[in-house]
Amino acid sequence: MDLLGLIVNIVLSFLLAGLVIWIVGRLGLGLEVSGYKAALIAAIVIAIVSWVLTWLLGQAGITLGGTGVLGGIVNLIVAAVVLMISERFVSGMRVKGFTGAIVAALAIGVVNWLLVLVLEMIGLA
Repeated sequence: MDLLGLIVNIVLSFLLAGLVIWIVGRLGLGLEVSGYKAALIAAIVIAIVSWVLTWLLGQAGITLGGTGVLGGIVNLIVAAVVLMISERFVSGMRVKGFTGAIVAALAIGVVNWLLVLVLEMIGLA
């Protein structure tokens, strides 16, 4: 993939992630966003916070992932923590506590899966 293709891919990924966060916010599933612009900024901040947190945990010798139910629970908790940290950097986003962050993390995963499924069905993914 050339540099332009990589940049387009990154921009589209952020636009779709912003859409997912905006949808979850509109549904009131654990987080609120003031609009699509805040959701787009939140998507970028979440990506950065997630990368930094994963890097820091890796430096401490802790790897994320794993398989099975335990791996899923660990990833869900980390996603919730990422949402709660990201909220501090995005003025238009509010997470409704740790339980809300867990619900939002689950909802983001489900809405993202559904969005990709629809895009695949119409031949855009």
